[in-house]
Amino acid sequence: MQVTTEKLRRFLAAHGNSQTFLEQEVKGLLRELGIAVPSGVFIPAGEPVPSPHSLLFPLVAKAALPGVASKNDIGGVRLGIRDAAELSVAVAELEKIPVAAGVLVEEMARPGVEVIVGGAVDPQFGPIVMFGLGGLFVELFRDVAFAMAPLDRRAARRLVEATKGAVVLRGYRGKPPVDMESLLSVVVAVSELIGSGFIEEIDLNPVELYPDGALVVDAKMKRRSQESW
Repeated sequence: MQVTTEKLRRFLAAHGNSQTFLEQEVKGLLRELGIAVPSGVFIPAGEPVPSPHSLLFPLVAKAALPGVASKNDIGGVRLGIRDAAELSVAVAELEKIPVAAGVLVEEMARPGVEVIVGGAVDPQFGPIVMFGLGGLFVELFRDVAFAMAPLDRRAARRLVEATKGAVVLRGYRGKPPVDMESLLSVVVAVSELIGSGFIEEIDLNPVELYPDGALVVDAKMKRRSQESW
C-alpha cells in the first residue's frame, strides 16, 4: 500500500492540477506498479507516425481524449490495423476529432477472458473496489461484486470468487484456468489506488486474462478534488 501511494503521489505531482488523465498516462502508472499493459506509442497531435517503430501488427489506434467516457461512442478507435498505410490513415482520421491530444497506437491484445476491475469513492461507504467478468456477464447478468478498499490478496480473492462467473476463471469446457495471481495483483493495485484517498474513480475495462498473465487493455482514472477530502 505504501509503495503504491508513493508512486501515485509522484504521478499526481507530475501532472499538476489535471483531474483526468490520458490513457497512456494511466497505463504508465500501472506499468510502474507492475501491471502489464500493451506495448504502444503515443503520437502527439500534428506529429508524424514514427517510422520505423517497434510495434507488431495488427495494431489498434485510439484518440487521446481526456475526460471522454467512451472513445467508441464518438468513433475514437480503429481496430485491426494491418500495415503502415492503414496506420497513417487511422492516425490522420483520429487526429481530426476535436480536443484530441494525439493518438495512442498499441499492439492488439490476444483474446482472453475479459474482466472489469474498477474503483470509486462511494458517498456512504467510502473507497470501494469492483470486480466482474466482462461481455455478457456484465451486460446481461450484472454479475459484479464489491468490497471496501484497500484489499490484501486474500480479500481480493474473496472478491473475485464472490461472482457467479468465477467458475469460468478456473477453467471451463476444456479451457485452461486463468493466471489468478496476476488477476489478484490487478485487483489489489486498483484497491490501493482508490484507497489512497487521492483518486475519485478508476476503471480498467477490459482486462484480458490468460493462463500466463493479465493485460489491461483500456484504462481511465480521475483525480479526487481536494474539496471532497
